Amino acid sequence: MKLNYKTTLLIFTLTFISTLAFAQAKEIKIEFLGNCGLYMTDGQTNIYTDFPYKSGAHGYMEFEESELDSIKENSLFIFTHKHADHYSKKNLKRVMKEKGGQAFGVSNIAELEALGETIADFEIKAFKTDHKVFGISFKHYSYLITWHGKTIYLSGDTTIPATIGRVKNIDMAFIPYWLYANAKDQGITIDAKETGIYHLYPAEIEPAERLFKDKDNQFPLTENGNIIRLNLQKD
Repeated sequence: MKLNYKTTLLIFTLTFISTLAFAQAKEIKIEFLGNCGLYMTDGQTNIYTDFPYKSGAHGYMEFEESELDSIKENSLFIFTHKHADHYSKKNLKRVMKEKGGQAFGVSNIAELEALGETIADFEIKAFKTDHKVFGISFKHYSYLITWHGKTIYLSGDTTIPATIGRVKNIDMAFIPYWLYANAKDQGITIDAKETGIYHLYPAEIEPAERLFKDKDNQFPLTENGNIIRLNLQKD
């Protein structure tokens, strides 16, 4: 196929912009929003996980109304399941009406796993994981994100550590304390360079801070706005 000057220029421009955008991505910034809610960005793509939820649901963490206003336009919203402390249909509807975006979770896993076709250097793999409340099972997924070569594991509410135990060389794992404790009890190693302990009840925060205070690569996420940075530059 013979390309004319304008077509060639357009291809060159798009390639240059894509290359420049990647070159400018020096880190993946992750902000803790409460419960299992995270905001992740490489400076180009904005992803919210298990957020927005219903503030204060089931006695878990609250967030300021301004947090909804600060959500970036045309973001991706990824949910592990639809309990109110992870997902709010009302808040999500409001945000998407004002800001646009796409939502993914238990009802469209295939579309979620296909995101790598449209986002540069991005892949997400979903694992169906157990989550029971009073003996009743709910549809629930955990996720492994590979983004610019960094791996980020999101466990959600699952209590079974076998799935994460099969994943090797994780850069950043986000797990609740009960999954951390169950892994230790069952002799399952979580192979993660860093582990953020999230989804703490307010009364659990102080004990968690004491428990993890001397651990270099394991730490509790206790305040809205906690920031984690994954450096993408090679040493």
